[in-house]
Amino acid sequence: MIINKISAVLGNKLIKISDLSKGTGISRTTITNLYYRKSDSITFKNLDKLCSYLGCTVNDLLEFQEEERP
Repeated sequence: MIINKISAVLGNKLIKISDLSKGTGISRTTITNLYYRKSDSITFKNLDKLCSYLGCTVNDLLEFQEEERP
């Protein structure tokens, strides 16, 4: 399972969704959906923009966790 940590990163850096949208060129709707974990996917292009703007790596934004098997 992939864990989306974008909201935590923005919170730690005190960055608003609107500022991130203006700084990256990613639509506010896309960022809002990522922030509230309503999106199932993200393009490499947007992931690259987020990492560049936030000064972080993909590992800071996304985390892989093994799912429990019965």
